[in-house]
Amino acid sequence: MNKMDREILRILQIDGRRSFTDIGAAVHLSANAVADRVRKLTQAGVIRGVRAVVDPAALGLTMAAQIDVKLRTTTSADDFENAIRQLPQVLTASLLTGSFDYSLSVACVDQTDLAAVLEFIRDKAGAQETYSRIVLHSIRLGEPEPRDNPTAPPPAPPAAARRRPRGGAGRQR
Repeated sequence: MNKMDREILRILQIDGRRSFTDIGAAVHLSANAVADRVRKLTQAGVIRGVRAVVDPAALGLTMAAQIDVKLRTTTSADDFENAIRQLPQVLTASLLTGSFDYSLSVACVDQTDLAAVLEFIRDKAGAQETYSRIVLHSIRLGEPEPRDNPTAPPPAPPAAARRRPRGGAGRQR
């Protein structure tokens, strides 16, 4: 992947519906050249899909929660993942290190719906223990940004984004 591919990815991450003609104008390539690069990035698995980002609340899913799950010793990760695929409320499932095995992000209609999800996870998906938290507010900070050198540390934020600690620099309490 070269610098041109990374710039095309940056544009698509902002607006996945942008035309190849518009992208080409921005990166000084023809629409056909952009289409070819996007096809190759898709075949290589760099682009995994293009989808609409839907507000769960607009679908009546007004209760968001995080559920940490510790599996029974007899439950494999594959078995657990296959079981939770049956739950449309589960948006993401992350395998973790630490005290819990998984962290789930869920979107539910209400408390009764969340309780049903928890019951399924415990009774049918092989959870030994769960720890749930209701999400009051969340923000999406973006997608992974393509960098010229992925092993280099990310650039420092602009000076305006850095904040001095309260009470003045270097002051201790």
